[in-house]
Amino acid sequence: MIAELGQFLLVAAFVLALTQGILPLAGAVRGDAVWMSVARPAAVGQFAFIAVAFGFLTYAFITNDFSIQYVASNSNTALPLRYRIAAVWGGHEGALLLWVLVLTFWMVAVSVFSRSLPEEMVARVLGVMGLVSVGFLAFMLFTSNPFDRLLPAPPDGRDLNPLLQDLGMVLHPPMLYMGYVGFSVAFAFAMAALMSGRLDAAWARWSRPWTTVAWVFLTLGNALGSWWAYYELGWGGWWFWDPVENSSFMPWLVGTALIHSLAVTDKRGAFRNWTVLLAILAFALSLLGTFLVRSGVLTSVHAFASDPRRGIFILALLVIIVGSSLTLFAWRASRVGTSGTSGRFEPVSRESMLLANNVLLMVATGTVMLGTLYPLALDALGLAKITVGPPYFDAVFVPVIAPALFLMGIGPIARWKKASLPDLAVRLRWALGVSLVLALLLPFTLGRWDPMVSFGLALAVFIAATSAVSLWERVRHATTGASAWTRLAGTSRAFYGMLIAHVGVAILVAGITLVKGYEAEKDVRMGLGDTVELAGHTFLLRNVSDVAGPNYIAARATLEVTRKGARVATLHPEKRRYRTQEKPMTEAAIDPGFARDLYVTLGDQLNATTWLVRVLYKPFVGWIWGGALLMALGGLLAAADRRYRIAARAPREADYAVAARGPQPTPV
Repeated sequence: MIAELGQFLLVAAFVLALTQGILPLAGAVRGDAVWMSVARPAAVGQFAFIAVAFGFLTYAFITNDFSIQYVASNSNTALPLRYRIAAVWGGHEGALLLWVLVLTFWMVAVSVFSRSLPEEMVARVLGVMGLVSVGFLAFMLFTSNPFDRLLPAPPDGRDLNPLLQDLGMVLHPPMLYMGYVGFSVAFAFAMAALMSGRLDAAWARWSRPWTTVAWVFLTLGNALGSWWAYYELGWGGWWFWDPVENSSFMPWLVGTALIHSLAVTDKRGAFRNWTVLLAILAFALSLLGTFLVRSGVLTSVHAFASDPRRGIFILALLVIIVGSSLTLFAWRASRVGTSGTSGRFEPVSRESMLLANNVLLMVATGTVMLGTLYPLALDALGLAKITVGPPYFDAVFVPVIAPALFLMGIGPIARWKKASLPDLAVRLRWALGVSLVLALLLPFTLGRWDPMVSFGLALAVFIAATSAVSLWERVRHATTGASAWTRLAGTSRAFYGMLIAHVGVAILVAGITLVKGYEAEKDVRMGLGDTVELAGHTFLLRNVSDVAGPNYIAARATLEVTRKGARVATLHPEKRRYRTQEKPMTEAAIDPGFARDLYVTLGDQLNATTWLVRVLYKPFVGWIWGGALLMALGGLLAAADRRYRIAARAPREADYAVAARGPQPTPV
């Protein structure tokens, strides 16, 4: 009865989603407190139903219930338990159920942590999220039901895709979905603000922590995906500009612009319409990523196989959600936009720096979208089959993102409303000097000078140095009688979060620059006892033996790595063949380090004693994921700022000062 109970729970959740999407919104229009009060219990009930359904599906995987078609297609009796659990979201139907579970989790979070917000605002936010849930539950029930029966049940399943039988794929999808779906909260707040006619500082303050936490999860999800591709796919790269990678990178870029635009709206009352548009675009790109992964329009190691019905349904859902939100924006934005002088700023100011940075991030998103969708459009029209790879993105993305990184260093130093170029030059002189000197000298210590390496290091050091300048100015401008430590202790978590996130970006940029500038690799034929030299390291192939795993057999090599005669590491790359799917897989062996990774993969066997072996030297590659972790940590710290934890009993009068000027539209 597991399948039937799961199906019933999905239908019940669909009914609750309809209720949540209709009654609270209607209640907000009518001013009916009873109807608006339905939002919270409906959200909690929907989460409970989906969570139990998800538990039932997990139980079916654990007990090898192959009478359920989805279980039979993605599991096997020989599959280890941890991967049987991960297989719950290893295919299309289960991943979609996880998506809806995450969406309902965000609903409950809004219900619990927004009790101090006006009831009308909460009703509208949860109502919009309820309508989004209606669309995805309908998608699941009509085209992608994870509880469909398969009768008669086969004696065993087809097994999970070997690429997904890995810890990285256990953690990556939940993190990514928490980010993807988390932007639905920012989207819902933006729609609620448009409906209410109040695009003000209070709305921005309410939305900021939710948007920041969603951005943190998407950052972690992208980092985990990059890390997984690096060690699991066996090619030694950390980003290939794969269309599915790009589909998660685009909403991250727009989300980055959104959290900075929300800061301006919160503090200065400016960018209000622009901020709403970014909230719409961030969620729209999350939906676009869902369409690309689940429609079958592209081929990728990350994509799910699907039929045309799914592609049509998700495309229709994308058009309805994005089209209706943009229509509401076009109708209401001009009536609730900026009026008066409160949000004005000079061409040289922190606002202008953040606006320029936003524009550059949007242009960067456009270049990624063009490189992702253009080949798909040509193929769909039958005009040509082309591949857009790293050369394109290196040529068009890097020149756009570089000035955005430079502005990232200047923005926190510039003053709000009006800044002075001579004043900025004086305050930035040490940061500029240190970044230029180190960028010129550091490449020589690494073996050779390269202009692109120097350029990348200059940007990285500049961002880190300007962060130090911001911190120093906080200490130097301490109030009379207050010590530096007192001033630092009284500084907001949001400020420290910004610094940590910016330093994380600096570390990430340095890692990318150094690994691209100094990486080395060799593909060689090696017999037992043969050696190969790379980057001062000697790799000796000791032996290759057969080993058996729970659901695979493998050839396992042993390579000893030395440097100047001293032992460095012993590496064990494998060439696996999974029994059920007869699919060969390469398992890389990596010796990680602070300043470099040594990376080895075992290729095909040429004869009884000779193998193809690939060895790689990846300098500072770990800094990429270390920087991403720091960025996420900074975001979490900023989201935990005390301002967002204080009960917002009522919006401050000043927050509505800008909105109060001029005619106010009627709430909808």
